[in-house]
Amino acid sequence: MNVEYFLDTNVVVYAFDPDHPEKQARAHELIVSDGPWAISWQVVQEFCSVALHRFQIPLDTAYLNEFLEVVLAPHCQVYPTPSIWAAALKVREQTQYRFYDSLIVASALESGVAVLYSEDLEHGREIGALRISNPFR
Repeated sequence: MNVEYFLDTNVVVYAFDPDHPEKQARAHELIVSDGPWAISWQVVQEFCSVALHRFQIPLDTAYLNEFLEVVLAPHCQVYPTPSIWAAALKVREQTQYRFYDSLIVASALESGVAVLYSEDLEHGREIGALRISNPFR
């Protein structure tokens, strides 16, 4: 699958955040876009943890399962491998990002996208062929 962009966990989380309606709308726009996008296993895991334990009203298990099946699973393009971990360590060394942020970058690079949407990383930074963009700016 040829994908256009990669979503960091924070973008998916904002799709469920009524306290930030503008960010919620933008996140929703990216998720329902016709343009193909990707995530990694890490985004799925982190989202599930936040949805079940940090949302003011946790997502119902049945609803979360349906969201996983219908929305997230079809876009999950990158799974853990020793080469992803090694690439994340290289990214960490190059950028000084935390390891889990480096895993997101390494996964985005692995998926072949040109853009990683993330609120948490440096807007405009380029790492290899990847450009980091804050979709909420």
